[in-house]
Amino acid sequence: MHHRFLVLFLNVSAVELPVVQSTPDIGTAPSADTRDATNQPTRQHLLDINQTSLKAWLAEKGQPSFRAKQIWEWVYAQRASSFDEMTNLPKSLREELAKSFVIYQATEAAVTTSTDGTDKLLIRLCDGGEVECVLLRDGPRRSICVSSQVGCAMGCVFCASGLDGVDRNLTRGEILEQMLRLQARLMPDERLSHIVMMGMGEPLANLDRVLESLDVARSPEGLGISPRRITISTVGLPPAIDRLSQHGVPYNLAVSLHAPNDELRSELVPVNKKIGIDAILDAADRYFDSSGRRLTFEYVLLGGVNDSDACARELASLLRKRTVLLNVIPYNPVSGLPYKTPSPQAISRFKETLVSGGINVMFRQRKGDEIDAACGQLRRNRKTT
Repeated sequence: MHHRFLVLFLNVSAVELPVVQSTPDIGTAPSADTRDATNQPTRQHLLDINQTSLKAWLAEKGQPSFRAKQIWEWVYAQRASSFDEMTNLPKSLREELAKSFVIYQATEAAVTTSTDGTDKLLIRLCDGGEVECVLLRDGPRRSICVSSQVGCAMGCVFCASGLDGVDRNLTRGEILEQMLRLQARLMPDERLSHIVMMGMGEPLANLDRVLESLDVARSPEGLGISPRRITISTVGLPPAIDRLSQHGVPYNLAVSLHAPNDELRSELVPVNKKIGIDAILDAADRYFDSSGRRLTFEYVLLGGVNDSDACARELASLLRKRTVLLNVIPYNPVSGLPYKTPSPQAISRFKETLVSGGINVMFRQRKGDEIDAACGQLRRNRKTT
């Protein structure tokens, strides 16, 4: 998927689904200790290892363990992109680090900025794969939208992210590198306020690596962002939602619904044929019970497809007894796809029907659509010059 992202903040148990965990089937990036064309070891991606592993490496070099905390501070708080910047480390250690590790493993293939202040980065990974991620500026908020896979296997028919299918899961380091590259675009006195896992890919299909990266993002020694300001978006994979419940960290969960019944949802979100709305809602209810966090349901409004009064009434009936926010997203056009944005009148009627049905609803403000950075417009294999 993942088709999405957030502007103001604000996607069955016994069914086999595409990658509920970090699955070897889809493939992963070359291991952190990759080898080059001559089969010689290359430097390890620093962002792929935790502090325990870094301390073990430091011990091998005869260095005290507190150096790990200093290195983390430079990377996540001081925004260092090279070891030379880490001036409170001995020069010999900086040289050893530079021989063994690289902080940024990918490259920025393209940067695009919208007139509303939105920045979109096209990141080229070390194996040639590409993902997009976005920095959104809205008043005091500095939100980032981060990808979890190269492409997407969920097949949402209106979304650009899955047009070329899925290649592989991203590593923990590749997810964190997106966050750090976006953070580096802020002024020195600015800091990231929100993270949304709503970029390319289905986050719950790469749950292990997503959780590892978010554990760093929420850590005081990492980016220090409260779980209350971190959202994971999913098309709805019940077993993975249950695993997320067991993780015990109350992240916000956003479930991409897009239709009020299985017949229409299976047309728009083909993976629904193996799951069903009821199973998704039941898993979401269990997440609410375990986390206490209000659920968000997302609904991309497609002109003439799912924007009728009947759809609005059915949707209201489906969500009325749940503690939820319904986030309605008027469709952002994608070149080559036949879907269109609903008319202002249709949007207004849809909203009125939901509100009169007792639903807490928000209609998302567009940001970044002029640079194909809005919800549903991120994609892999973006042509660059």
